Amino acid sequence: MDDKNTKRYLELQMEELKAAHADAVEENSAPKNNDKVNSKNAEIAKMYEDAAEYEANLKGFEEELEIVNANALKDIAAALIQKFPNEERDYAQELKSILETGWTHLVEVEKTHPKEQLELIKETEFGDVVEKLNGAYPEYSGDFEADVRNFLVKRWENLIAITQEHIKQELAEIKTTGLKPKYVKRVYEQFHGIA
Repeated sequence: MDDKNTKRYLELQMEELKAAHADAVEENSAPKNNDKVNSKNAEIAKMYEDAAEYEANLKGFEEELEIVNANALKDIAAALIQKFPNEERDYAQELKSILETGWTHLVEVEKTHPKEQLELIKETEFGDVVEKLNGAYPEYSGDFEADVRNFLVKRWENLIAITQEHIKQELAEIKTTGLKPKYVKRVYEQFHGIA
């Protein structure tokens, strides 16, 4: 009987050792599995990086368009600077460039406006353009302020449309991998701690 008890005791000890060893193996393999998951999530998150950047740009362009529509022309540059103080853009120069490009099109391509208007625009600060044009051309049948605002609005609407198209292309590219864009976005947000 003693042999049976001893044998049984040794068998129980062996089972405990095996169980303990199996637990240790599972604990050691868990980090490897976690590393695998993190690596896979990093790859999936990387797929969404461009789309996320375009989405951030889109949000910014939409906010800028709201400011363009909500403010008087002379106040737009200051409002943009106030809303986006960390941007390194020169909004006054950017607005003036948009206006000059649009007016150049009216003068040189459509030939609906005199070249003198374009020259006046080029030598005038953006905030004073409408006032100077109204003073120099009182006989103008149109509305200089509406024309200037139209150039600005079209520019931001074009930026928004182009950015939306880029987002669609990025999402279509994600779909070609067999993954759903919403899933990839969720993994991206979780991976970067956004959600």
